[in-house]
Amino acid sequence: MSDQNVIVDGLQYVNWDRRLFEKTRDSGINAVHVTIAYWENFREVVENITQWHRHFENNADLIMPARSAADVLEAKKQNKVGIIFGFQNCSPIEDDLSLIKVLHELGVRIMQLTYNNQSLLATGCYEEHDSGVTRFGKQAIREMNRVGMVIDMSHSAERSTLEAIDISERPIAITHANPLFFHNALRNKSNDILKALGESGGIIGFSLYPFHLKNGSDCTLQDFCQMIVDAADIVGINQVAIGSDLCEQWDYSKLEWMRSGRWTFGADYGEGSAAKKEWPKQPDWFTGSQDIKNIATGLSAVGLDSNDVNKVMGTNWLNFFDHSFDPRCNK
Repeated sequence: MSDQNVIVDGLQYVNWDRRLFEKTRDSGINAVHVTIAYWENFREVVENITQWHRHFENNADLIMPARSAADVLEAKKQNKVGIIFGFQNCSPIEDDLSLIKVLHELGVRIMQLTYNNQSLLATGCYEEHDSGVTRFGKQAIREMNRVGMVIDMSHSAERSTLEAIDISERPIAITHANPLFFHNALRNKSNDILKALGESGGIIGFSLYPFHLKNGSDCTLQDFCQMIVDAADIVGINQVAIGSDLCEQWDYSKLEWMRSGRWTFGADYGEGSAAKKEWPKQPDWFTGSQDIKNIATGLSAVGLDSNDVNKVMGTNWLNFFDHSFDPRCNK
């Protein structure tokens, strides 16, 4: 599928409605990996999937489910946005390995092993001690490999991420993060991770979330795009993409849910602070899906040819999906 040009956003968490579906479709984006769980259990995530089925019914002219790379191409053909379900935590599988296959059959294609904290599967990036992938985590990785669900280590700690890359029989993803060399944030990734990801055939989607950008909301398009070029020298140009981590149309209560879930009675500010607890301001050149093509322009400006720009903007994701979502595929 390497000759198919598409635009894919590897992660968004948006309070979707028809206006935003239309805006995303009109932006030229052909597929979005949408977050449908942070701290939800199995029953709660089924309710979220039910809500998405209503979205599909009520907005059938704008969106469609995308469970394969072929679905992404079909969405492009129909001038729709393909919606790929993903979890930013493993909480929906609870402590039951069999739920991985059930959730895959419900359309889930990507699952993070952790969301900042220690989970039953691995260690999150905010923990002081990283004990690596757990016994349950090893079994979960094996089952995810079997059914065709991508392991995502975006919010995981260093050792856990390196172990997941090593344990997994199929390439893993970091759907939304940036290199540590670009900005020293807890969730950004070391050169060791970038090298291991590249050597294993994995992929990283670069994030536009201001807490993970050089100079935060004032990050320039040139600096962001040059970072992609520099990272591609480590990971490989076929394994870099966009995962904007766009959060749109939510109030502060949703940010509190993302950060604190049910695991604390106090306030957790993530990589913000009590003084800067609200949603951070997006860079002026990327305030929403309508600005996605600014990135393509910026990549051209820092020296990438049109073929490599297309790879970053979506072809790399398409090829990764083609080898990752099918239960019959192997590494």
